[in-house]
Amino acid sequence: MSDNSENKNSDDGRFVDDYTGVETTDHEWDGIRELDNPLPKWWLYSFYACILWAVAYWVLYPAWPLASSYTQGILGYSQRALVTEQVEQSQAALRVFDDQILAGELSDVPGNPELHSVALAGGESAFGDNCAACHGRGAQGFKGYPNLNDDAWLWGGTLEDIRVTLRHGIRWEADDNTRLNDMPKFLDDGIFTQAEVSDTTQYVLQLSGRDVDAEAALRGQELFEAQCVTCHMEGGVGNQELGSPNLTDAIWLYGGDEESIYASIAHSRRGVMPAWQGRLDEATIAKLALYVHSLGGGE
Repeated sequence: MSDNSENKNSDDGRFVDDYTGVETTDHEWDGIRELDNPLPKWWLYSFYACILWAVAYWVLYPAWPLASSYTQGILGYSQRALVTEQVEQSQAALRVFDDQILAGELSDVPGNPELHSVALAGGESAFGDNCAACHGRGAQGFKGYPNLNDDAWLWGGTLEDIRVTLRHGIRWEADDNTRLNDMPKFLDDGIFTQAEVSDTTQYVLQLSGRDVDAEAALRGQELFEAQCVTCHMEGGVGNQELGSPNLTDAIWLYGGDEESIYASIAHSRRGVMPAWQGRLDEATIAKLALYVHSLGGGE
């Protein structure tokens, strides 16, 4: 660069810088002119090499979009095809384990450490994709959605019980084999009066060791024995065959305070879980059963 105004003209009419003797580009910015030096050879050769590399890439690999496709390249390379092949290889490797899981009893899987590890990893992944929205990422549950880490099971906590629940869901009307029970709405259906619902609430609270109105609880016991023992059994211990909860422990799906218990008796509860059969393959359902069973409360 030079800001010298005493420049002379070259043969082609361009200015020549006095200090370097190099022609300028004939562009001027506030009295500053740009020297017209040739590009360095290394840079020029690198530029040519890049051009050749680009042309070779266009010829060898997919490059140009067409109306309904693209140029394939003479190598026939396709990253999509490569990824598809790798996924298929991975799935084929997993199918070996899936076949082993389905070949025998689920109870046999924990005895094979490698197979059990693969099953738990697959079950955890499937749980995160399909179950965590209701049961929580850690399967801790929420009000109305059971905690799968404890040992309180409405429909049984063996591996096979869990698998059946996963297959057919709970109160899933589209599945003829779904887990099904239906507690009456004792107040809404006119079976109990408000006073009788309150008395029964006192008795249910008493079953789990809470301080209650003794006279009301005694009246509630008579109502309970007349209307509730068929499902909840004598003493309120529950029945997994019917999916009826144990009322003597401190585990409450919809809340164990007086107001929540009153609402359950008066208006009933009717939670629904989808049937996963047909949505998930049998191997994935088996892995889910193994994973849920492993969380700590499996029977």
